[in-house]
Parts: sequence; C-alpha cells; structure tokens
Amino acid sequence: MTTITTGWDLLDTAHDALRATVRRVPADAWSRPTPCSEWNVAQVVQHAAGDQLAFAAAITGEPGPDFNPFAPSGVIDGAPSDLLEPMVAACAAAWATIGADVESVPVPVPPNALPPAVGAGAAALDAAVHAWDIARATGQPSPLTPELAAGLLDVARQIVEPLRQYGAYAAAIEGTGDEETALLHYLGRDPHWTA
Repeated sequence: MTTITTGWDLLDTAHDALRATVRRVPADAWSRPTPCSEWNVAQVVQHAAGDQLAFAAAITGEPGPDFNPFAPSGVIDGAPSDLLEPMVAACAAAWATIGADVESVPVPVPPNALPPAVGAGAAALDAAVHAWDIARATGQPSPLTPELAAGLLDVARQIVEPLRQYGAYAAAIEGTGDEETALLHYLGRDPHWTA
C-alpha cells in the first residue's frame, strides 16, 4: 500500500508511528492490558483506527467507522494492519486536501471545528498517543520522539481540557521530565505504566 503524505508533518509522523507500532505487535500480545485501563491491545488498535476514520469523515462527509470506536470489541477479522491501514490512509487523504490557509476544518471532537494545524494535530495526538499505549503494552520502544512529543504537547494544551469532561483524557499528573514525560503527564498517563 502506498503511504499518503498529508503535508502536515506532525500527522504524517504520528501515522508512521502508529503503523509501525501495530506491525510490531507480537502475535500473542493482542489481549494484553494497556494504559487505557478498559481496553486490551486489540481494542486500542480498533479505537485508534476508528478515530482516524472519524477525522477523515468529518472532512469528507463520507461514512465514518461502522463500529463505535469508544466501545471496541477486541475482535479483529484478519490482520490488524488490514483494519488500520485503510482508515489511516483515508485520514491522510482527507488531510492532504486541507491547506494551511483554510480558516477552520471540521473535526470529530469538540468544538467540532479547529484551525487546520490544530485539527491535524488533534488527529496526530490521537494516533501517536495510542501508538505509545500499544508500544508500552507490548514491550516496544516508545514511538514518541522529543520532536513529536513537543509538537503534540503544544496541540494537547489547545484541545484537551474540554475533552477531559467526556473521559477522553484523565486528569493531568503533576511532575517534571522530558518532552515525552510532559506530554504523557498532561494527558493523565503514567510514563512508567506496566501491566
């Protein structure tokens, strides 16, 4: 499958991180617990894929996922990458149509329209943080580089507070650390989480 670049570097990097992390999940790891305490690895993959398709649908008006990304079953027919790839590709194709000069772009999260850099960043935040969840659960190295984490933290500070009331993110954790730690703390994630 040809990878579509969006022209939004943060989003392209996050999509690459999510794809690579899912490809490296060991065959026996799909039912492992994750930092998303209600979901196992397969459910986080379903959620992340569905969210990316929801970002695409908000832009294109085409159908979103045919399942509820907030109630993932954990049952993936076929290879997980077969579920993930088309949804990430749809998101990338949709964002590739959005120029930096657009005033706002529709998004599937409140307030449902954001400046384009922030909207692309919101999709990137979702993809990259769930890549981190999957990596942490399956013993992989973190996909959050210092540059990616810093860019995502900037976006998170612009969009996360209203989303906490919907349970999308836990309360921020106090603490200091590098860019990755700062991002994870802000999102209510423990950088040292273990199953």
